[in-house]
Formats: sequence, C-alpha cells, structure tokens
Amino acid sequence: MPIGEAQRTTPFEIFFDLVFAFAFIRVATFMAGSPTPLVLAQGLVFLMLLWWPFTTFAWLANQVRPDVGVVRAGLVVVMAAMFVAGLVIPFSWRHGEWPVSEALTVAVAYIVIRTVVYLLNWHMAVSNPRIRAPGFRYAIPIAAGWIPLLLGAVLGGATQTVLWAAAFVIDCLGTTCVSVYSPERLQLRSASHLCDRHGLLLIIALGESLIAVGAGAGSAVTRGPVLIAALLAVANATALWWLYFENAAAPAGQALARRAGHDRVRPAVNAYSLAHFPLIAGIIYLALGIELVLDHLAHHPSQHPAGTPLDWTSTAALFGGPVVYLIGRGLFLRSTVGHVPRAQIVAGGTMLALLPVARILPALAAFGLITAVLAALVCYERIRWQPTAGAR
Repeated sequence: MPIGEAQRTTPFEIFFDLVFAFAFIRVATFMAGSPTPLVLAQGLVFLMLLWWPFTTFAWLANQVRPDVGVVRAGLVVVMAAMFVAGLVIPFSWRHGEWPVSEALTVAVAYIVIRTVVYLLNWHMAVSNPRIRAPGFRYAIPIAAGWIPLLLGAVLGGATQTVLWAAAFVIDCLGTTCVSVYSPERLQLRSASHLCDRHGLLLIIALGESLIAVGAGAGSAVTRGPVLIAALLAVANATALWWLYFENAAAPAGQALARRAGHDRVRPAVNAYSLAHFPLIAGIIYLALGIELVLDHLAHHPSQHPAGTPLDWTSTAALFGGPVVYLIGRGLFLRSTVGHVPRAQIVAGGTMLALLPVARILPALAAFGLITAVLAALVCYERIRWQPTAGAR
C-alpha cells in the first residue's frame, strides 16, 4: 500500500545502500590508480551511473513500502546488478575478449537496473490504484540512453567516455522532465523519507573520505605528517557534515513538507535528485584528493617534512571536490529555502583562487589550506547565518 507522510527509512533500505558504499570505494580506487584529467572525467561518469539508480529507487520507496513483496525482490536484483557493476568499474575501460568485456558488463548491469525500476513502477500502479503508472513517455529516455551506453562499451577509449556521459544525461534529464511535467507525474508522499534517504547516502560518501586515509597511508600510519593529514581528513569530513546536516538538511526538509500536493514535487526533484549529485561527487573527489595526499606523504619521502607539492590533477581533486560540494549545497538551499549564504559563495571562490597557490605549496600545507577555508565557513555560519525554513 502507499506510504504516508510519517514514513521513515526502513532497515532494508539501509542494507540496500551497502552496495553503493562498495561502489563508491571502487570508483575512488579506479581514479586513484591513475589520476589523470581523463580518468577523473571517467570517474564522474561512473558516479552518474551510481547516482541515478539510487535516486530513482529513493522515489520508488517514497511511493510504497520497499521491504515487502515484489518490490523487495526487485531491489535484491538491483543490488546484485549494482554490486557486479561496482566490482567491474575499475577495469571497464579495458576490453576483454568479445563478447565478455568489462565495459559491456557494466552497461548490461545498468540496463538491468533501469529495466527493473520501470517494471516495479508498473507493478506499483497495477497493485495500487492511487499510484499512477509511469507510462511509455517514461520509458523513452530510459531506452534512448541505452544506445550510446552500448555503443560506448563496444568502441572504448575517449569515445566511450563521451557516449556514456551522453547516455546518463539522456536518461537523467529525460526521466526528470517526464516525472515533473507529464500526466504521469510523481507524487511526493513523505518529505521526511526522501530527506532521510539522500542524507544517509551522503553520510556513506563522507565515510569514503575517511576510508581514503587508510588507503593512502598504507603502513606509514605512525609518521608525524601522515597522522596530521589523517586528522585534517577528519576535520574536513566534520566540516562537510556540519554544512549539510546542521544548517541545510532540517530547514530544507521543513520547507518541503510545508508545500502541498504536486507543488512540492519539482523542488524535491531539483533539491534531491539533481542537487545532491554534486554534493556526492564533491565528497568523492575530495576523498580522492585526501588519498593522494596521504599516499604522497607516506610513499614519496622528501627532505621537507610536509612533502613536496602535489601535481595539478591531485591539487584539482583536493580543492575542486569541496567547490563542487558547495555548488551542490547552494543549489539544494536555493531549491528549498530559497536563498544561499553569501559566505558560501565567497568560500568557493576563495578555494578556486587559492588553487595556483596550493600547487606550489607542500602537500600537507595545501591540505591544511583547504581545511582552514572550510573551518572558517563553518565558524562564520555558526555565528552569523541561520537558514529560514519555508522562506520561499
């Protein structure tokens, strides 16, 4: 049966999120293995592959209970497909013998996931007259995205990167437009449930920024610079957590809950299905930067205790991750409470301006610099800025 406004996240949904925790680790592993600009772009494509299935199933679970009957069975199938995709992700730009290639495996797994979500939406509509069927309009962008997805898996290389990005953009934007504007529009039955689901995944992503410490440090965990960098990683994770959960999540959820009927679907889609992607991507890129800093300090000894400067790609990941995160937070706040703190814009601009400076600083000093900017933003908002729920 359809859920009510008081519905919260079920234990099965948290169990479902485990495959995303695994997949995030695999994406970070892929990018850390050869951190070039192309690999970072490919990592972004992989994050798109992970994100859109998650948010579509979060909406599905916002319609009916996800831990019973056919819906639960379908989610188990999705978990299996997502686990296979995550397992293969680090090798999916390397082709094996046809027809079993790593890229094709990921493509087929994604097709299985998107097919299951469409069928489950149909099942919900058949079983519950109060729920609208997705209709064939919803299927068109899903199926259209499969063409560049499969072509990219066959062609490989940079062409694969472009085609896969196009596939996910077609799927994402197409299904979003259908969900918001078509007669078979979504219904937001529980604002608190949607907030919970996306907040929990954000915590999982923050966990990846801490896992990156161990991955980068290896056995050199007792060296002074490595320990300092590890503590800075904790400070970064705490700052990002505070910026979202302390001054954004609660007022955004309250503002959304105050809206009635279909008026809250569009801001919910903008705030959670779309704006949360840069939030997650920003954390993963920061985690990559943290791993590269720790690896640099642990395995590339130099005469300087703070290490030699990072290369441009590593510095861009370290500073670009928080900037992308702040962009996502700004879009999230704009879509819900209706305004963005100016200090956040200033902090993002400061990080971009400091990027050339960080490139010539020792690795540990550059890491400390980004931590200081985030800490300053947290302190300023703690003292001077309080969001107003329902400002829009």
